[in-house]
Amino acid sequence: MDPIHNPYAPGAGTPPPELAGRREVLEAARLALERIRIGRFAKGVMMVGLRGVGKTVLLDRMRDLAEERGMIAVRVEAPDERSLPSILAPALRSALLKLSRRRAARRLAQRALRGLASFVSALKVTYQDLEVGLDLEPEAGLADNGDLETDLPELFEAVGAAARNDRNCVALFIDELQYVATGQLGALIAALHRTAQRQVPVALVGAGLPQLRGRMGKVKSYAERLFEFHEIGALPAEDARVAVAAPAQAEGVRITEAALDAILAETECSPTSCKNGASTCGTLPRNRPSRPASSQPHPGRRSPSSTAVSSWSASSNSRRPRSATCARWRTWDPARIVPARSPRRWTGR
Repeated sequence: MDPIHNPYAPGAGTPPPELAGRREVLEAARLALERIRIGRFAKGVMMVGLRGVGKTVLLDRMRDLAEERGMIAVRVEAPDERSLPSILAPALRSALLKLSRRRAARRLAQRALRGLASFVSALKVTYQDLEVGLDLEPEAGLADNGDLETDLPELFEAVGAAARNDRNCVALFIDELQYVATGQLGALIAALHRTAQRQVPVALVGAGLPQLRGRMGKVKSYAERLFEFHEIGALPAEDARVAVAAPAQAEGVRITEAALDAILAETECSPTSCKNGASTCGTLPRNRPSRPASSQPHPGRRSPSSTAVSSWSASSNSRRPRSATCARWRTWDPARIVPARSPRRWTGR
């Protein structure tokens, strides 16, 4: 395969060419957001899993789907060195500015922006990394107590009131939630609890490592009733086959069943490892001579079919195989992948 047109994109959070096997969680997010938009209660969607299973890709896909449906969607990532207010305040400002351009929500959106100014002013001493540019005067009595667990629910309620007037929903998509400090995580859960009680359309879709579920339950005992936790892991075998084979077929390349079986066995159907393995196989050098399929390997070496994918790593840091190189075939077949070094010839010396 031409490396320029190689469809596979291994990397951190890069979308795959074929998003297979995730229909259930995508549908759960769609239903939750649509219910919240019309004022019905729905549990927030929380994705947990190890690194490399596709949580960030799913989060970005859900945000795109929300925007396609006209929702106010904001996407942030929680780094371990910044506070939750410092990443939420700019996101809420962006959402409120969008709402303020709509006639039905303009008045309440302006009030919520003044509440955001109060929120920033009151908490700036506690959270010194909190910086947001706002030209409005603070709204006295709205989110200005200086306590995050008190102010954040009030601010979310004001944001939700503006969205409700527009018959819309503000959806927050937050990645790496496991980095949020315990007290700040509790304030976020409390704010979403308030929006659920008041039936205002503010929703959270989050992602994090497996320990996030236990942390949220310890911080607020009602977290399990507010969120639906989805375990994101390896793909089912049939979906993994589609994820590997479909992008190649779109480029006019057919992967044999034997090659597919070898890729899935080595990668254990991990989404990132499947991309790495397929990408590596598709871009192996073509400039070495191929061995006829009927020829026998040199004594002492394993057969080409057994070494075809033996050096592919199942981790997210898979590297190019050292012991194999791919001949110039339009069909990928382990039997046609030969050792990189030819056996040394006997010279008689």
